[in-house]
Amino acid sequence: MACTCSQEGCQQRTSEVVKGVHAKLRKKLKEADGDFQKIWAEHCHDEASLGEYAYAMQHLAVDHWSTKHQDDRIKWCYRTCMNYFKYGGMEKALAKDRRRQEHELCNGIEPKNVFDVEQSNKYNTICSPVSGQLRLLDVGSCFNPFLDYKEFLSVGIDLSPAVETVYRCDFLNLQIQEPLQVASDTVETYMRTLKNPVERLPKESFHIVVFSLLLSYFPSPYQRWICCQKAHELLQLNGLLLIVTPDSSHQNKHAEMVKSWKEGIEAIGFTRCKYEKDTHLHYMAFRKVKLKQPRYTLDVGPDNLYIPQDFSEDDDESVFCDSFARSKISDQDLSETFTELPGGDEEEWFLI
Repeated sequence: MACTCSQEGCQQRTSEVVKGVHAKLRKKLKEADGDFQKIWAEHCHDEASLGEYAYAMQHLAVDHWSTKHQDDRIKWCYRTCMNYFKYGGMEKALAKDRRRQEHELCNGIEPKNVFDVEQSNKYNTICSPVSGQLRLLDVGSCFNPFLDYKEFLSVGIDLSPAVETVYRCDFLNLQIQEPLQVASDTVETYMRTLKNPVERLPKESFHIVVFSLLLSYFPSPYQRWICCQKAHELLQLNGLLLIVTPDSSHQNKHAEMVKSWKEGIEAIGFTRCKYEKDTHLHYMAFRKVKLKQPRYTLDVGPDNLYIPQDFSEDDDESVFCDSFARSKISDQDLSETFTELPGGDEEEWFLI
């Protein structure tokens, strides 16, 4: 249905729908004394709310973000994947791992973030060069924008899909099956013939998992933690988890949150290989470095994946409001050190 109101007024109303659903979930979580499973089950059966949210998100993405914010986040994901899988990023990351481990062993230091090779094989490990399309799982996909890129075999899933090219799926309750242990082209055939709704997927079957504007949807850190655990299971060794999460505050306001997310997600079996902040978004890329998830300690766990709204409703949740000038993050405590390398028309950024 075409929108007849002004662009600014329409964006405001649809943004309020999105923020309203998030606020409602957080309120219900408090009323349920933190029982996120109960409030999530109720939410999944609220067809009216789900449908309204799906329409609002699609409307924002297509009609209001398509020329700016939507383009930014999708293109960031695309460039990150190309630089990593096609232009030498993975090889450089693995070479750095080996140099770091050799240095630590020579100095009697127990290596950290050791790349897990003991149980790796050709079926669960991504090796260079990658042949065929990159299998990408877009969680909370809305309208599956990665279908526009021929380099990806994109599987879009959403709790309430806005278009037919996205499968219905409750990712929190997705069942993870044993790995297929078959050739890559057979895995591609499997992905192209999924049945709707998607209730289960095989372990170690994707090169990339994307959480774009997903994790802040959930009212509980435990739900965000479960999502990251499932992403780890679904990725092959060396695969990428790409996280895009909103924040229109100045670039250092939520520095501790970003640092906490890094520590929490790395405890699952990842290592962060890229981070950027622009006007409205945090961009994070994590590489899967362990096949099995380590047991988390009392110091690092689900509570690491907090957002400001978990503690205070006064901390406004922005859906791309234009409050600050665009800038790249400069805070050295947060950002990793990157090396920029020429690559034709592409920019390559690798963790050093």
